[in-house]
Amino acid sequence: MTKTKLILIIDDVHEILVEGLTQIGYEVNYMPKATRSDLLYHISKATGLIVRTKTLIDAEVIEAASELKFIGRAGAGIDNIDAKTAQAKNIKVFNAGEANADAVGEHTLGMMLSLFAKINKSDKEVRAGIWNREDNRGEELSGKTVAIIGFGNTGKAVAQKLSGFDVQALTYDKYLNNYSNKYAKESEMDEIFLKADVITLHVPLNDETKGLIDAKYLQKFAKPIWLLNICRGEVVVIQDVVTAMENGKIKGAGFDVLENERLYNLSEKDKIWFNYIARSEKTVLSPHVAGWTKESYYKISALLLKKIIDVNLNESIS
Repeated sequence: MTKTKLILIIDDVHEILVEGLTQIGYEVNYMPKATRSDLLYHISKATGLIVRTKTLIDAEVIEAASELKFIGRAGAGIDNIDAKTAQAKNIKVFNAGEANADAVGEHTLGMMLSLFAKINKSDKEVRAGIWNREDNRGEELSGKTVAIIGFGNTGKAVAQKLSGFDVQALTYDKYLNNYSNKYAKESEMDEIFLKADVITLHVPLNDETKGLIDAKYLQKFAKPIWLLNICRGEVVVIQDVVTAMENGKIKGAGFDVLENERLYNLSEKDKIWFNYIARSEKTVLSPHVAGWTKESYYKISALLLKKIIDVNLNESIS
């Protein structure tokens, strides 16, 4: 008799995933508050591992996983997983990026509109008893050129949701070919540097994209721009963005992610940029929740379950 296979889940997931895995024959060890020590202790017996972003799945973890066949990422980016080591050990790595694309697309659009209409600024002022219409005169998104950097699931969702706003949507993705669709035009960066009014980032974090948005990159834009980072904080050199905001190169910025998201433990250097964006009337901030809606919470787990079944990772269950 083949022994029951074990899936270790070390982050919060919707109950549909735990229930579904149990129904198809897996034993599930659900430990949403697991520490790294817990992970290293339990991983040796696991056939599958489900994670989000809080824990680094590095070579130490993977080498300790003698039975591991797959790692499922409950979300989009897999930058917290050592995919090369996993591949060397024939461990499959997959994500659920399709499941939160709508959430990210809506959040991106919400941040964009808030920046253009100065909603954050005017909201704070009215609550403080200040009724200042002229200083809160906004701009219209209509007629602007929006550049979407990265045209995977979330980039495509952003383009689709922008389609009703009478914008010109350009997109650049160095990893794709012939990827224009009815919502966005495939472009080269030279065209984007010349025409863009808004830049919204939807790229994975890797060696090529880490620190991509720096002073040199920002200087190439012909016009002052709005910038939104909805992917990974380390894609942006945030101090360079602050400098660009101070000199007018960036008109406003939306951040769902930051270089350092441990706000309780900022270095003195980090506090400089954080204090600026926290106090600025030209920023909109959120705590890495663009893809984390009530709906996506369910859809991510449902999609992971489907992928585990579809790729026959549950074979030989008894």
